[in-house]
Amino acid sequence: MTYEEFNAFCGTLPATSHVVQWGGADVWKVGGKVFAIGGWHQDRPAFTFKASALAYDILKEQPGLRPAPYLASRGLTWIQCYAGPGLTDEELRAYLRRSYDLVVGGLTKRKRAELGLKC
Repeated sequence: MTYEEFNAFCGTLPATSHVVQWGGADVWKVGGKVFAIGGWHQDRPAFTFKASALAYDILKEQPGLRPAPYLASRGLTWIQCYAGPGLTDEELRAYLRRSYDLVVGGLTKRKRAELGLKC
């Protein structure tokens, strides 16, 4: 997946916002909370996303995936896809969508209602 494809996909998810921060990374948020980051790797595109505890335990051992720098060291269950073989584009889109869902699920009912999201 390219950064352009990453940004296009994340932009299709409801009530998202995009900022460039942290050294030029594409950061996607919903309700002001980060759910996906594209960047932080020099050699090839790298994508970072929140994962469930089970997915985190499985994915962190896969080739091309690792606990996300800075985030996982703080006890957060974030994975970075940074090298081959990593994830297919379809798998990455599914994990990005799940990350979005996890973050939306952590928002208050009031915030979800403000954003027009299911409560």
